[in-house]
This record gives sequence, structure tokens and C-alpha cells, in this order.
Amino acid sequence: MKYLVIGLGNIGPEYELTRHNAGFLTLDRLADRESLQWESGRLAFHSLYKFKGRQIHLVKPTTYMNLSGKAVNFWMQDLKVDRENMLVVVDDVALPFGKLRLKGKGSSAGHNGLKSIEEALGGQLYARLKFGIGDDFPKGKQVDYVLGRWTQEEISELPAIMDNAIEVIKAFCTIGIEKTMNSFNK
Repeated sequence: MKYLVIGLGNIGPEYELTRHNAGFLTLDRLADRESLQWESGRLAFHSLYKFKGRQIHLVKPTTYMNLSGKAVNFWMQDLKVDRENMLVVVDDVALPFGKLRLKGKGSSAGHNGLKSIEEALGGQLYARLKFGIGDDFPKGKQVDYVLGRWTQEEISELPAIMDNAIEVIKAFCTIGIEKTMNSFNK
């Protein structure tokens, strides 16, 4: 079985440790733990993770967040992955910091990466793992917060949260979305 897991983020050192790169950071942690190598491919960095008989293609778009849909569409077509075997890992200000929520569909809720994917796929029917980054910002400062760097306190908690996210990804690819949602969305 073939799966596609897309971690959303922005390329470049200035974005590396920002909240908006929660998807990138999670896939980087998985790659580090499993000694996987990233290869520069069309519109994205790509790595193949083999787990329990599954081919899990990890993708970090190099298109910048607002054009993530181009990379998602290309890799879905190129790898011939069904939409139900695709998972997007994305930051979410509506969830408290550290909270994870797996959903099978839903609106972009104003997230430009998800908007781009919605447009590219022609709908909201695709799985996403939302990585809570919290909403600790004053009115009108959401962009600064999302593109801001993690606090020291958050950085100390990130490894455990990313490890949980990796468990969700592995479960999604082995037991399916329904059982994974029942197990992890508490």
C-alpha cells in the first residue's frame, strides 16, 4: 500500500523554527528517527519511509505555503496515491499548543496552505492532522505569531508533541482514519 504524507511549511532558514512550519518539523523528526534521507524533487523534498509493509512517501513542498496545492497535486499524480491515502500535517491556531486533531475533511479555516490544497484537489475531502500552535497573540497580530519562532518553553515540549504526531501518522497508514481518530482525538 502506498501513502502520501505532506508536511506543510515554508522553505528557508528564516522560517525553519516558526510555528507555521509544524508540518515540516514533524516530518523532519520522523526522518531523523528513522535515518531517512531527503531528496530534492519536483516542487518538494521527498523521502520514502517503509513501515509495516507500507510505502509512506513523505513530502515537504518547496512552493511556499500559499502554493502547497501545486506540490500536493503533482505528488499525488506522480505517485498515483489515492486521496484517502493522503494526509496533510498542518499548524492550527484554533487548537491549543500541543493538541493534535485528525480530521477526514473540513474547511481551510483561513489557512493559506489548506486553501491552496482545496483549490488544487477541488474540494475539502482529504485527511489532515492539525498541530495546535495556540492563539496567544493580540488582535491583528496573527501573521506575526504564526510566522514567529517557538518560545523556549514550547521548544522544550515540541519533541513529545511531534512524537505523538508521528504515532498518528503511522496509525493513519496502518489502521485507517476512523480507528486512528477514535484512538487519538481525545
